[in-house]
Amino acid sequence: MYSWIVLIDMADSNITKNALAASLKNLMREKPFEKISVSDICDSCGMNRKSFYYHFKDKYDLVNWIFLVDFLGKMNFEDYETGWDAVEDICCRFYADREFYRAALKIEGQNSFHDYVIDSIRPIVTLYIQDMFRDDDLQEFFITFYCDAFLCAITRWLSEGMQMNDKDFVKKLKAVGVGLAKIVIRDEHEI
Repeated sequence: MYSWIVLIDMADSNITKNALAASLKNLMREKPFEKISVSDICDSCGMNRKSFYYHFKDKYDLVNWIFLVDFLGKMNFEDYETGWDAVEDICCRFYADREFYRAALKIEGQNSFHDYVIDSIRPIVTLYIQDMFRDDDLQEFFITFYCDAFLCAITRWLSEGMQMNDKDFVKKLKAVGVGLAKIVIRDEHEI
């Protein structure tokens, strides 16, 4: 009997969290994140602040939870044959919920969504490049560089109104990556 109670509590918890997430997403379409209060989020979905703080420590935590559940939680890394397949899926997910992510990536400060995304994609990048470099320092440098460059490109793509769809965006990212690799290989042979 105890296990049913736990399952019911978990289901109720997810219903509450999803209602708060939907409320925040709707509010972010109407006004900047910094002008949205926890009270606004709760009022919009008919909940009290106590319910909010039972599940989240602040509105930044809610944004990060949305990314974790709606984004990372739906990625299946076993389905990707290459790192580019993962990049394509990531871009597709940003594109599908572009209004939310455009607003979320504007969040600044110590709990910024930008930093959370970087921390979340680091293991993904590491997974796909772990055998590329023998030098750990060079590998760490590459991971940091790639994560920063990738998120900067995503942010620009979103903020400029996504002039191209996700498939075309990934094709350009791939072309740039391959082009840089060719330059490095060419330069190494000239030395």
